[in-house]
Amino acid sequence: MAELGIGTAITFCMYKPIVEGNNDKVSALYCLFKKIYLIIGAIIAVSGCAILPLLPYFAKNYQAIDVNLYLTFALMLFSVVLTYAFSAKISLVNAYKNNYITTTINSGGLLLQYVLQIVLLILTSSFVWYLVCRSVAVIFQWTITEIITRKKYKAIIINKQKIDQETKAEVVKNVKAMFMHKIGNVLVNTADSIIISSFIGVAILGKYSNYTTIMAAMTGTIVLFFTPLTSIIGHLFIEENADASNRYCNFFYVFNYIIGCVFFLGYYSVIDNLITLFFGGELLLRKSVSFVITLNYFVQFMKSTVGLFRDASGTFYYDRWKPIVEGIINIGLSIGFVYLFKYLWGDDFAVVGVIVATIITNLLICHVVEPHVLYKYAFKKSPKNYYIRNYMCIVIFAGALTALHFSLLNINNTWGELFANGAISLAFSFGIAAAVVALNKDFRHYIHNITSKLFGRKRHNQQQEVAETTAETETVEASEPFAQSSVQEPVAPTVTDNDKPEPTIPE
Repeated sequence: MAELGIGTAITFCMYKPIVEGNNDKVSALYCLFKKIYLIIGAIIAVSGCAILPLLPYFAKNYQAIDVNLYLTFALMLFSVVLTYAFSAKISLVNAYKNNYITTTINSGGLLLQYVLQIVLLILTSSFVWYLVCRSVAVIFQWTITEIITRKKYKAIIINKQKIDQETKAEVVKNVKAMFMHKIGNVLVNTADSIIISSFIGVAILGKYSNYTTIMAAMTGTIVLFFTPLTSIIGHLFIEENADASNRYCNFFYVFNYIIGCVFFLGYYSVIDNLITLFFGGELLLRKSVSFVITLNYFVQFMKSTVGLFRDASGTFYYDRWKPIVEGIINIGLSIGFVYLFKYLWGDDFAVVGVIVATIITNLLICHVVEPHVLYKYAFKKSPKNYYIRNYMCIVIFAGALTALHFSLLNINNTWGELFANGAISLAFSFGIAAAVVALNKDFRHYIHNITSKLFGRKRHNQQQEVAETTAETETVEASEPFAQSSVQEPVAPTVTDNDKPEPTIPE
């Protein structure tokens, strides 16, 4: 819950006064957000301390792991709370569109953290010192952020101003909406791990986390395709009508689907080989677990397009209660499925029950409510066609995933099996992509337009460069008869500036 979604609201609120040069309002917003961050940090610190006595109930069989449960939790809590001390300054820098500064600071802190962790793990093999490195990295980021912001934005920071009531009401409204979305996402995305730890055991959670760590790294790479698009789509909603925005949404949905098929089918085909190579064959889980993990993350990934257009159009306020309801239902259903799947198929399938509950929650709540809000408030039309297409695409992916499961090869060589099964998954995903492109006329139309614009712009630039070069050449050639002569002329006598005659212009 570290950032709570407030950064998005802060950057949005600060942008207008920054463009207008209203430094007093920027200072007032900064003071308000600094206060909000410090209050939230204090609440999390107190809540974390209150949870300390209850930790054994959230970590079943933790005694089997030789580590101090309370100390490790306290170290993590400290490092998280510490980030709130300078979060307002990070938002201030980002609001001025200097994200490269905060990104560089964050990357430097992570690099320092990883280097220290590797060294201390080699020297001490201590999980406690491993966590201490995180706090050291956060303190490093805090220090650098303070130095840069006080040098670059000192006038804003020291200028104590109070926010007006109208702006404060708008800020509170946006922050509440983003806060509720963030809380709901935390309830859904972290509930599975907590339930597995509480009802099944920390050993199984460790194995499960290996799978989700690789998945998180993969999805983080995919997100790079879409992160820069929010502002572009935001301008699109202003410049184009609702129908044009809807057509672009359909294009991005198909593009999203093709990428999802390639990455997630590929993940399922090689995940067991990656776990064996990275962590050891003894940490493998049942194939049914990796199957539902793949399907679960794909279902969540297919919300990306709707979420992207929803945030860009500013309609996230209208479904602010959805994440809370979703999170509560997901927790209740997951706990129920733990016992149900354990009763029906044994302890090994309890993890499958937790993930299946999350899949059902996403399909019946997220994939219904979010498109409804987007189409009603942004596109001004019924989402019926979207529902049909979306659920059909998910069913096709589930069928392809099942077919891939029975097509995978078993080879004694781990690397050979990885590349062979990876090639099989590519054949499946490319087949789906070819079918989607062939059947979707709008997608082909937009691809043609995009490529035409790209290559047309490149061709136009080349033609312009040629034209400019030609013009320069003609200018030089035209001026050469007057600038130079093929006949060697005598050296002119030296004259002073006052003696120089007025220059004549050739006709």
